[in-house]
Amino acid sequence: MTGRVRVAVLMGGRSSEHEVSLASGRSVLEALDDERYEALAIEVGRDGRWALASGATRELPRGPVGTLPIPANGGVPAALGEVDVVLPILHGPFGEDGTVQGLLELAGVPYVGSGVTASALCMDKDLFKAVMRDQGVPVTRNVTLRDGDPVRNPFGFPVFVKPARLGSSVGISKARTPAELEAAVALARAHDDKVLVEELVVGVEVEVGVLGNRGPVASLPGEIVAHGFSDADWYDYSAKYDEGGMDLVVPARISAEQATRVQELAVQAFVATECEGMARADCFVREDGEVLVNELNTIPGFTATSVYARLFEASGIPYGELLDRLVELALERHERRAALRY
Repeated sequence: MTGRVRVAVLMGGRSSEHEVSLASGRSVLEALDDERYEALAIEVGRDGRWALASGATRELPRGPVGTLPIPANGGVPAALGEVDVVLPILHGPFGEDGTVQGLLELAGVPYVGSGVTASALCMDKDLFKAVMRDQGVPVTRNVTLRDGDPVRNPFGFPVFVKPARLGSSVGISKARTPAELEAAVALARAHDDKVLVEELVVGVEVEVGVLGNRGPVASLPGEIVAHGFSDADWYDYSAKYDEGGMDLVVPARISAEQATRVQELAVQAFVATECEGMARADCFVREDGEVLVNELNTIPGFTATSVYARLFEASGIPYGELLDRLVELALERHERRAALRY
């Protein structure tokens, strides 16, 4: 490809993680090398309307253009059709769950990150764990409550309760009593009609980044140390996003064997779910030394200070180079898939 690569950064979205996505998108726009990239910002509002920047490409949009689908004349579909690659920096439903990936597949536009199947699978914590168990990857135990199911908890207290298809700890509670469990399930059901009741794992919370297509590599594992904002003694939304809410210790304070095991399981989960491009694996190292995989995030937070970027920075891949590699991976996958017969 000659000349600058035309990149559309897609941010915002309809989910409760809208503001987190905007922060990630702005950080990406600022980090893209002007000499290598021609960047365009596209913001999806909480109401589902798409806005297109005009004038200077790195400025955020000032007003909505319309909802999809809309005519291609001068609208968002036209802009998407004119770029070389899209960075869908969208978190949660309507962005990280395969919906936007499906739109981009239909449009034939290269994009960063996992495809439709992997995105949808990893977004659904219930289905993700089922695949992990089938592939022999140890995961945290849980029961799944579907719409109309009675509340149950076979693990004792405390337990975590979470919506099956949401991120950033939105809608998650730590329940210590039967009354708190009922309230936690009600809260989670306000966000999703499928809810997980998950055992408490005592140990070290560790996260590791994965990067690649056919030959993915894992970053150094990092240890999460949450500081209990909002009266929480776990890694809640406030601990994740408020200044000073957490510390990331890289490398994690675990044994070399455990660190290798975390990396191996992260890559195994990445391959088993058919992820491509990037993902962040959230794991636990129990007190007995066993490593459990908890989640795989296909579009992790993506500011320069987000965990994914910091893990690779510590592993020798700075933020700008990380973006370069992700764009290259997106273009490589698109070229490979374009050669297939349909």
